[in-house]
Amino acid sequence: MRPGPRNLITDVAGLKVGNAADPALKSGATVLLSDRPMTAGVHVMGGAPGTRETDLLAPDKTVEQVDALVLAGGSAFGLDACSGVADALRLAGRGFDVGGQRVPIVPGAILFDLLNGGDKSWIRNPYHELGKASLLAASEDFELGTAGAGFGGTTSTLMGGLGSASVILPGGETVGALVAVNALGSATVGDSGHFWAAPFEFGAEFGGLGTAKEYPAGWPTTKLGKREATTIAIVATNASLDQAQCTRMATAAHDGMARALLPSHTPLDGDLVFAASTGEGSKTTDAATLLRIGHAAATCLARAIARAVYEAKALPGNPLPTWKEKFF
Repeated sequence: MRPGPRNLITDVAGLKVGNAADPALKSGATVLLSDRPMTAGVHVMGGAPGTRETDLLAPDKTVEQVDALVLAGGSAFGLDACSGVADALRLAGRGFDVGGQRVPIVPGAILFDLLNGGDKSWIRNPYHELGKASLLAASEDFELGTAGAGFGGTTSTLMGGLGSASVILPGGETVGALVAVNALGSATVGDSGHFWAAPFEFGAEFGGLGTAKEYPAGWPTTKLGKREATTIAIVATNASLDQAQCTRMATAAHDGMARALLPSHTPLDGDLVFAASTGEGSKTTDAATLLRIGHAAATCLARAIARAVYEAKALPGNPLPTWKEKFF
């Protein structure tokens, strides 16, 4: 296995990612867009999710494909970013055709970043425009760290952020991950700069420090008292998967979240993973291939989480230091 040429989710052919953020707000939105509608699934393991149109992604539902997937800050207010994306897609002629009316299918998820020091005294919800702006910015290359939905994210000890990673499997399938990290727990081991995700690192994509020599015993450091958490992610592949297989891919990817953040999937996180397939042609049915895709999704997500924290930028008013401020 090896990373794709960009080491981004956009190594999956046909995908683009757009970011938009407001530095004063310390929040933003991120959209994943495909050249054509994507088959998608979702799996939620956090106890406090905030979502839009995730019920539609169940394997027994009528609509199997989506036009875009959205990640946003802002707690429940951030769900309006999906409306901004949907409105812009409709103007572009995208969407599910219902009697001549185009209805873009835009599921989304949010994280809680309302207590991160940004100016939240808006009169009009800003996330509709942030969603629209993220769509207009969609490209194969995009910024990591303090960007998009991860702009104001935090972990228990360091600033979080937006991360991405990819891998190309021996069979030619490409798998990628995109994540906004705002975790209850920590991405690093104890007081060190070593990432929990270190066993899965390629080269020095998040510092190249390797694994920690010692692991702390006892209860890990968390933001338990602040209740401002949630890590939301998307994994994608060019393999041809149906909705049930996408759901299985999303489920497998949660292993990567648990490997990179300690703890994960708590009652106070809204931890969620979308999965998308851009593949065409015959459905992937080989069990070994599906296993490899699920494992690749998990390892990509672990790496993307570490990259999100590693790439965070020091900005005035940050409530926590960045990884590079503390360890670089």
